[in-house]
Amino acid sequence: MRNNINNIIPVILAGGSGTRLWPLSRKHYPKQYLSLMGDNTMLQETILRLKGLFDLRDLIIICNVEHRFLVADQCKKININNPIIILEPIGRNTAPAIAAAAFFSMNIKNNSQLLVLSADHLIQDIDSFHDSICVASKHAQDNKLVTFGVVPSHPNTDYGYIKSSKININGAYKVEKFVEKPDLETAQFYYKQGDYLWNSGMFIFKANIYIDELERYAPEINKAVEVSVKKATYDLDFIRLEKKSFELSPSNSIDFALIEKSVNTMVVPLDADWSDVGSWDALYEVGLKDSKGNVIHGDVIVEDTINSYINAKHHIVAIIGLQDVVVVDTPNATLISSRAKVHDVKKIVERLQVEDRDEEIINRKVFRPWGWYDLIEVGLNFQVKRLHVNPGEKLSLQMHQKRAEHWVVVNGTATVTNGDEIHILIQGQSTFIPKGVKHSLENNTSEDLEIIEVQSGEYLGEDDIVRFEDNYGRLKD
Repeated sequence: MRNNINNIIPVILAGGSGTRLWPLSRKHYPKQYLSLMGDNTMLQETILRLKGLFDLRDLIIICNVEHRFLVADQCKKININNPIIILEPIGRNTAPAIAAAAFFSMNIKNNSQLLVLSADHLIQDIDSFHDSICVASKHAQDNKLVTFGVVPSHPNTDYGYIKSSKININGAYKVEKFVEKPDLETAQFYYKQGDYLWNSGMFIFKANIYIDELERYAPEINKAVEVSVKKATYDLDFIRLEKKSFELSPSNSIDFALIEKSVNTMVVPLDADWSDVGSWDALYEVGLKDSKGNVIHGDVIVEDTINSYINAKHHIVAIIGLQDVVVVDTPNATLISSRAKVHDVKKIVERLQVEDRDEEIINRKVFRPWGWYDLIEVGLNFQVKRLHVNPGEKLSLQMHQKRAEHWVVVNGTATVTNGDEIHILIQGQSTFIPKGVKHSLENNTSEDLEIIEVQSGEYLGEDDIVRFEDNYGRLKD
């Protein structure tokens, strides 16, 4: 059954941060999920479950610019060394993102199929998942747009549904209609009918067929993305879509832009113990609950609180007298919502986009090719960062025109270039770098290096960097 599928290119959508780029702690989930999670992130698990099915050297991952080094590092840690990472300059939802992968893939393999996956799914039965991919691939080879419909295990109001035809066509069914998330009574009706499947958001189709169908139903997306791909630039191992063209694309999901309109769709049932944990309420559903029905992560104190999801890994959070809520505390934002309304977090994201707020894509912890930094504190004319430099890595030789910096070594050994001098600094030692002075930081050891950096000046933006030498060939960003 698994022959003749070498022409498939996996496309993984990892556009937002959410839960998909961070490990899921084993101790907080039931036994049936432990084999899936381990210490891997959801992105890593999505990749690993494809092993043994086909060649992963053509793997395409689509993410935003700010997460590029984190994604690359996570791939490297599971021995995926040369993935194709396409960077979205701005979020435009799934239809344009997949279009970018489709246009790009046509330069890799002729007549290739795209297996489109989200990086926030859990799948228990990998063999059944592979079998469903093989069935779906045969129909995609016949120029169909194929989606995977999860066989419901219970009435569920959190998923959209696909109504399939009654006639089995070599393991697949024609799609009769797509329906939005139902109320409980309707979900119970769907469950009893037997021909309604959960909409998984996973697809397989030929790249050229997707482009042709998109041209028919959403030509504005096709036009904008095609130009953006043609004008794309290469930055290290990343492909940067051209921003001005991509911004012209309407923001729309693959479902609304194409799949729900096309008459060329089929669905393959997937019975593989699947769960979409792309929302906080979904994490509550699969989480290990205490005697009060709460799923708790981190330093949390609860009193008279039941059936709630609380994630507070950074400092203590106290909850009193609440029921059916989601509380997620991060270093740069806190979400508080009823579980019934937590899916409306997308409305908050839309407001952040309209208001051009950095929080939409930027986390306090920012990954770079040399490691990462954590923005600890910001005040008038100063900010404090914690820099983590991986063994053998080096920051660029650079200069700041508007700020000075004070570096203090808190762990490891630093090789510091400060003007014309080179210093070896150990724990507790420091150096001051005036504005306008060339400087660099290097970790020449096999141990991690951590620095506290205090910046001072009237302007502290990341664009105040003049690079003279850089091991990573970075553009000024």
